[in-house]
Amino acid sequence: METYHIHMNGIVQGVGFRPFIYKLALEMNLNGYIKNQGDGIHIELNASKEKANLFFTRIKNEAPAQSRIISSQLHHVEYKEFTDFSILVEGDSQTKRVLLSPDKTICKECKTELYDVDNRRYRYPFITCTQCGPRYSIIGLLPYERYNTTMDAFHICEICAKEYNTVEDRRFFSQTNSCPACGIKLTLWNKDRKAISTDSNYILEQIKYLLQEGNIIAVKGIGGYHLLCDATNASTVKQLRQLKHRPSKPFAVLYPNIKMISDHFILSAKEWTTLESEESPIVLLKPIQNAESYSLAPGIAPGLNRLGIMLPCSPLLELIVNDFSKPLIATSANISGSPMIYKDEDALDQLFDVASFIISHDRNILMPVDDSVVQLSDSNQEIILRRARGYAPAFLHYTPLSNQSILATGAFLKSSFTLSLYGNVFVSQFLGSSSGYDAQVMYKDTIIHWMNLYETVPELIITDLHPGYFSHQYSLELAKQFNSEVSFVQHHEAHFAAVLAENNLLDSADPILGVIWDGTGLGHDGNIWGGEFFKYENHEMLRSYHFDYFPSIAGDKIALEPRVAAICVAHDVWPSLIDLEEKFTKIEWEVFQRLLQTSSLHSSSVGRIFDAVASLLDIMDIQTYEGEAAMRLQVLAESYVEEHGFEMDEAYFNADSHYYRIPTASLIQGIQQDMLKGKSKKFIAAKFHYSLVYLLDIVATNMNIHKICFSGGVFQNGLLLDWIEKKYSHKYRLFFHQRLPANDENISFGQMVFVDHKIKSLSDVLIKEELYI
Repeated sequence: METYHIHMNGIVQGVGFRPFIYKLALEMNLNGYIKNQGDGIHIELNASKEKANLFFTRIKNEAPAQSRIISSQLHHVEYKEFTDFSILVEGDSQTKRVLLSPDKTICKECKTELYDVDNRRYRYPFITCTQCGPRYSIIGLLPYERYNTTMDAFHICEICAKEYNTVEDRRFFSQTNSCPACGIKLTLWNKDRKAISTDSNYILEQIKYLLQEGNIIAVKGIGGYHLLCDATNASTVKQLRQLKHRPSKPFAVLYPNIKMISDHFILSAKEWTTLESEESPIVLLKPIQNAESYSLAPGIAPGLNRLGIMLPCSPLLELIVNDFSKPLIATSANISGSPMIYKDEDALDQLFDVASFIISHDRNILMPVDDSVVQLSDSNQEIILRRARGYAPAFLHYTPLSNQSILATGAFLKSSFTLSLYGNVFVSQFLGSSSGYDAQVMYKDTIIHWMNLYETVPELIITDLHPGYFSHQYSLELAKQFNSEVSFVQHHEAHFAAVLAENNLLDSADPILGVIWDGTGLGHDGNIWGGEFFKYENHEMLRSYHFDYFPSIAGDKIALEPRVAAICVAHDVWPSLIDLEEKFTKIEWEVFQRLLQTSSLHSSSVGRIFDAVASLLDIMDIQTYEGEAAMRLQVLAESYVEEHGFEMDEAYFNADSHYYRIPTASLIQGIQQDMLKGKSKKFIAAKFHYSLVYLLDIVATNMNIHKICFSGGVFQNGLLLDWIEKKYSHKYRLFFHQRLPANDENISFGQMVFVDHKIKSLSDVLIKEELYI
């Protein structure tokens, strides 16, 4: 008999790993211990060499479904004698490097108990076990122990303590264990900020009646507050839009069960599985036309052909929506443009501007986490649009080359940050736009929280080139505070590095084409890039092609107003076939024409080209949220494809031309010619999408490249992805993002990869040489 030590790291805390190990050790008659520490889990045991190896193998093969073992070691140590097997809970002095478990939706077993009248947790809104409930949103320190979470405020009762200490119980060593006698309490508040009740049964009953009466209610969830109202009540939905200052951005809809969703929406097997997954994201679904009982209010997703649909992710939402028995609007509790509210005092101060009543509870949220959003394209490609609850924080299968503590701070919109530490890479949750003060505070607080969790300060900070980005400015502030080195990475090169790393292509022996299309990003030459083709080879990245530049005027107006994008993109079109002057007042037109003539800032952005085409086709001239015009253009194109399939025999680009540049003006002129010919708008929208797909083949052929990577917000367009797959899956090897969105949420990860992998930007070198000459 000898003594062996096992160390495992990964997502091994908060997923029932210790109870699993304990039961396995008892089954195999092994003595020793297991304990959580900041660097993972540690096990010591008495066993023969053969039995220790078998135990080690069975752990890896039979580990809990929600765990992810990233590293594992078994080694012989000095003999110690153990008389039983135990779970140790003690102080921790280890280096903090364990992965954080995301928050998990209510599991099937807890849901069954929730509705069992004979169960002591019947209708308890905070029922959890080792397999479900909050994790990331409530942890304050590592390792994952109750005393390091906000559950420490609740003193466990005798019955819960017995469950916690009983090996055979489902809640054996469940850190979030509680019940109505010792657990979390709801509070119902009215507009006078008066607590009406703290009786959970009464409050749940009142919620149903308040919703039936057309009220908007703010409810504290796992990672923040939601605004709920009757999704079938048109006047209430309209009122919510007015109060939230959200004229057209779509709302998510919460359904009681999957059966009701399948009665109302086209639902593939993969969409069904995604809705019911442990991540429980919002999934974009197409309604069944003229479906019986389809009675959602108009205006939930104006101009779009998909709605964001979700199932309840927490027992509280489960009870609310099932009591109501109809779909509810479930949108983040904020005023449009601000971050989600998650602190009780902020909710009471701000949410009565929108909600008539507030439902809070006394379990504090340490980390705000919004709902994740996912779309499955028609070819079943998963497109993550927002990575938050259930998906984040994420560990990616990338092993950093550097041992430094590295912080990459991301971009501006759809911000995130990435921390590389002790051989692990952590990507934060979606943190929204960093344009407003509240969003900036939340971004800062989240970074500080992570640094405290892992007891680290960054030795190297990586950020975007753009000096106007808050992330850039904050990086300089942190670097000064911690005496850190600072490195800058171009926006689109970070996008490309991210998708390369996700697909394990950084050391590819073959050249790779990176197609990076989005709305904006400062280029090495001082212009706004966004329609880029890069070549990656031998750890060098070169900007090889881009859409021809067009003027970028009027600051943010070009992104907010597709009509401004239209006059910019069409500026060099000759002869101009479509008169855009009628879209402006006389004064506006004169001002914008002067700006076009004198502008020194130019753009190659495909995102702005989408906006321009939407305006040319009179789909939209002023948008109220990012991507609105592009999504409506996609809807129009999809209506053509639904009728005609992916058959298109003409494009706005000429296959006989061996482009050294991408003629933006020719694209726009071709669209204008089709408009004058009386071609239908949906045909032109589809032909525009097809032309972008067609262009890929021209560039890849010219460059003699057979591997193509795609990144940037434009590639959230499911129609574009499906068309690329259909046309090129047998000709090229196509690579898309796997666990990160194509949008700017992946920038922070790409920044870290670019610097860590020592990728050389030849674009930067060439531009500097040109400037020097």
